[in-house]
Amino acid sequence: MILLLSFDVKSTLVKSQRPLMVIAGRGAAAAVSVQVTLPPVASPLQNQLIFADQRLEIVYPVIQRFKNLITSDPLNITSSWIGTDICKYKGFYCESPPDNKSAIALASIDFNGFQLSSPTLVGFLDLLPDLALFHANSNNFSAMDGLSFLDIRYNFFSGSVPPELFAKDLDALFLNNNNFMTRLPDDIGATHVEYLTLANNKFFGPIPRGIAKALSGLSEILLLDNMLSGCLPYELGLLKEAVVFDAGNNNLTGPLPFSLGCLEKLEVLNFAGNLLYGSVPDVLCGLKNLMNLSLSDNYLTQAGPSCMRLIKNGVLDVRKNCIPGSHFRDQWLSAQRSLRVQGIVHTRIRIHRFPVGFLISVLQLLNWLLHLLNHSLEMIVVEFQLLNYK
Repeated sequence: MILLLSFDVKSTLVKSQRPLMVIAGRGAAAAVSVQVTLPPVASPLQNQLIFADQRLEIVYPVIQRFKNLITSDPLNITSSWIGTDICKYKGFYCESPPDNKSAIALASIDFNGFQLSSPTLVGFLDLLPDLALFHANSNNFSAMDGLSFLDIRYNFFSGSVPPELFAKDLDALFLNNNNFMTRLPDDIGATHVEYLTLANNKFFGPIPRGIAKALSGLSEILLLDNMLSGCLPYELGLLKEAVVFDAGNNNLTGPLPFSLGCLEKLEVLNFAGNLLYGSVPDVLCGLKNLMNLSLSDNYLTQAGPSCMRLIKNGVLDVRKNCIPGSHFRDQWLSAQRSLRVQGIVHTRIRIHRFPVGFLISVLQLLNWLLHLLNHSLEMIVVEFQLLNYK
């Protein structure tokens, strides 16, 4: 039998029909028509482009596709996104990657103030393998679905943070160690972020009550070393997944809310260096997983029995407060002396244990030597008696 296959080969540049003869035996011939679509073939022009590094060649089509998605460019920014020298595109910055100092890669993008509009960033940010920083204030990107982790810490960024950033569905948002000066938005919790780090900036205003919206996943929030003020909202007690909450060295005032006693997973809580007053809720000190509770440098005036136990155990620090009475001071000093004495006694035991053991070993060695000497003397006596017998 002779089988005749006719392939209709299609691509963006090639169209042809050619028969393929397959000899399978004797008999009648059968004709079958099959259509096969091949992947697009690169144009000769694209093959002729020369890039400074293969890493830049990889991101070139990604940038060009994103350029075609932009619906508004009032400053004509994208007119510079032409050619192979990607490092000269407006808003694009290149550096040598950490793993290869001789290479060059697209390291950061700064679209701040460009007023670009695009329906999505998917297929752009997620396809730039070496990108470490993306800055896009004053733009209109309708979707950031591909972004789950934003880390711009330890830079020199200043000014305000776009409120819509806190509304993105991120897993982690790290803005710490910059010079941002802005009020925390009321919808700070709308992001459902798990790790929120705003430390070492100049954020001001109260901790928003809307932070409770993040209770579904927020496990770590760092607000220390800012200029936050106002009272602590009772909604903090709704952060059921919180493990670490640090708002030390701010200007927070008012009492500690009793709702903090609902944070069953809490391990570290820091409100040191604020203007808090009132009592330390005993229900807070009763949390089972609490490992470090720092409330020093405030104006607290009372601590309950559970808190006293934490002081003795070194878990609770309430130094430099206004808790009156010698009873409290004696408890604190007694706890410190007790820990110090225990350490000294333990040290002494360890110091003197070695000489005693050494002395016992020496005595055992002397006893063994005496036994050996006695045995040797007995052998000498026996030998002497044998000689006399002969």
